[in-house]
Amino acid sequence: MSAHHGSGQHGGGQLPSTFDADKVMGNVYDSAVVRRLIKYLGPVRSDLGLGAAGMVMRSVSTVALPLLVGIAFERILSAVQTGDLSGLNTIVLIVLGVIVLGWGGRYLEELFLGYVGQKILYRVRTQMFDHLQRLSLRFFDQNKVGRIMSRVQNDVQQIQELLASGMLNVVFSALTLVAIAVVMLVMNTHLALLTLTVVPALAAVTFIWQRYARQAFIKVRRAIATVNAQLQEGIAGVRVTQSLTREEINSEQFDNVNREHYSANVRAARLQAVMWPMVEILTALGTALVIYFGGRQVLAGEMTAGILVAFMLYVRRFFEPVLELAMEYVEIQRAMASGARIIELLDVEPEIADAPQAIELQAPAKEIKFRGVSFGYTPGLEVLQDIALTVDPGETVAIVGRTGAGKSSLANLITRFYEVNSGEVTVDGYNVNSVTQQSLRRQIGVVTQDPFLFSGSIEDNIRYGRLEASREEVIEAAKKSHAHDFIVRLQRGYDTQVGERGENLSAGQRQLVCLARAILANPPILVLDEATSNVDTNAERLMQKSLRRLMKGRTCLIIAHRLSTVTHADRIVVLEQGRIVETGTHRELLARKGLYHQMFGALSAPDLSL
Repeated sequence: MSAHHGSGQHGGGQLPSTFDADKVMGNVYDSAVVRRLIKYLGPVRSDLGLGAAGMVMRSVSTVALPLLVGIAFERILSAVQTGDLSGLNTIVLIVLGVIVLGWGGRYLEELFLGYVGQKILYRVRTQMFDHLQRLSLRFFDQNKVGRIMSRVQNDVQQIQELLASGMLNVVFSALTLVAIAVVMLVMNTHLALLTLTVVPALAAVTFIWQRYARQAFIKVRRAIATVNAQLQEGIAGVRVTQSLTREEINSEQFDNVNREHYSANVRAARLQAVMWPMVEILTALGTALVIYFGGRQVLAGEMTAGILVAFMLYVRRFFEPVLELAMEYVEIQRAMASGARIIELLDVEPEIADAPQAIELQAPAKEIKFRGVSFGYTPGLEVLQDIALTVDPGETVAIVGRTGAGKSSLANLITRFYEVNSGEVTVDGYNVNSVTQQSLRRQIGVVTQDPFLFSGSIEDNIRYGRLEASREEVIEAAKKSHAHDFIVRLQRGYDTQVGERGENLSAGQRQLVCLARAILANPPILVLDEATSNVDTNAERLMQKSLRRLMKGRTCLIIAHRLSTVTHADRIVVLEQGRIVETGTHRELLARKGLYHQMFGALSAPDLSL
C-alpha cells in the first residue's frame, strides 16, 4: 500500500495570495461571487419577497406623496375661492392612506429583511464553522487565527448586509430615481430638463468623493484590524508584559496604533461631512431653479401653483436616492471583497480526506507500524526520514530525542493529522489512509503536553469524547486519573465551570482532567505526547500512577520528556535529526554509552528530564 497524498484546491494549507487581509474593496460586480452568494437567498425567498413588497410600497409612497401634496395645495387654493372643502377632505384622506402605505411598507421591509439577514448570517457562519472543523491541521499551522476569525465574523456580517438589504436598496434607489424623473418629465418637461441640469454636477461630485472615500474607508478598516490585533496580543500576553514591566511601553505602542485609528476615522468623518452639504447645495440649486423658472410659468399661467409645489418636493426627493446609491457603491465594493474571501475559505479542501473506498476500523487496534516513513511540514524540509518502527500489541514504546528531533511528528502521523511524504503508517495491518478518520481516531487516545479544556463544566470536559457516559462513569474515570479528590473540593464539584481554556485550574489539575477524558474514552491505543512535561512534581506523581494503570493491556507510544516515564517503557527509541539512531531498554541504552547515555548524563539528578 502506498502513501496517499491529500489534495485540495489550495493544498489544504495556506490560503492563496488573493486571500488578503488588506484587500477590503472588490469590484462593484463580481459574477463568480454573485453566483455563489445568490444561493443563500433560496431558502429565504418568501421573507425576501415580503421585504421587497414592503420596499415597493415605500417607493410608491415616496413617489406619490409630492404629487398628492401638490394636488392638495390646488384644493386649498380652490377652497379659498369657493369655500368647498369636499375636494380637500378627499385628498387629505388619500394622503393619509399613502402615508400609512409607506409606514406599512417600511415595517414589512425592516421586519422581513431583518429575518433574511439573520437567517443568512446563521447559515453562512454555521457552514463556515462546519468547514473549519474539517480542515487539516496544516491549514491552521499556516494561517493566523485572527485572520480566520475575521472571515467568520466581519466578512460574513458584510455579506449579510449586502444580501439582506444592500442589493434591494440599490434597486429601490434606482427605481425611485427613475420614477421621480419620469413623473417630473410628465408633469412639465421643460422644467424637469432644467432641473436635471444639476445632475452632471452631482455625478462629478459623487465620483470625486468616492475616490477619496474609498481610500479613507480602506484606512479605517486596516486601522481597526491593527487595533484589534494589538489588543488581542496585549490581553493574551498580559502575564509576560507584567513580569517584564512592559506596561508603559506597550501602552505607548497601543496609543500610537489607536491614534492612527482615530485619525483614519476623523478623515472619513470629514469626507462624510463634506458629502451631505454638497448634496444639499445642489438640491438647493435645483430648488432655486424650480422656484425661479417655475414661478415665472405660474405667473404666466403656463403651470399651476400645485405643480410647482410638487416639483419643489420632487427635487428634494430626487437627490436622496443619488446619495444612497453613492453610499451603497462603496458598501457593495466591500461586500464583493468579503464575498471573495469567504468563497476562498470555503473552497479550501481538507488535505486529509477519507478515500472513496475507506473502511471502518472495527476491532480494537493493537499494532502500529512505520514503514520507510518520511515526513515534513514544509516542502523540501523533512523532519522524519526513513522511519521503520513496529509497536507490538500491548507494548509500551518511548520516543526520546533532543528538541526538534521529530518526536511529536510520529504521534501526528499515527492519528493521521498529517499525511506522510513517503512510506506508510499502518494500524493492525491497515494503512491509515485506507480507513475512515473517525474509526481510526476512535481507536487512539491522545494526551498532549498542553491540556486543553473547553467551555463548560468539568464533567462536560471529561465526557467530551464519550457523550453517552453516565455520571458514575465520569466519576470513576476521574478517580482513576486521581482528579476526583481535587474536583470534589471545588465549590460546585463536577459542575464547576472552567474558565477560558481552563485558566481557573492549575496546569496539573487541567492535565488530570484531560487524563480522565482519555480514560473514559478507553482507547486500545494510547499516545502520550510529553503529557507530564508541564506539571509539577506532585501532579506528575499522580499522573504516573494513573498512566501505569491505564497503559496495562494497551499499545502505548510515549513521547518522552520526563525519564521517570521512559525507564518503565518496554522499549526506548532514540531520534536524532529525524532518524532512529538507537533502540533498546533503559539499561541497554545506558550500557551502550551512545546518544541516550549522553542525554541521560546531561540531566540533573533531581530533575531527570529530557
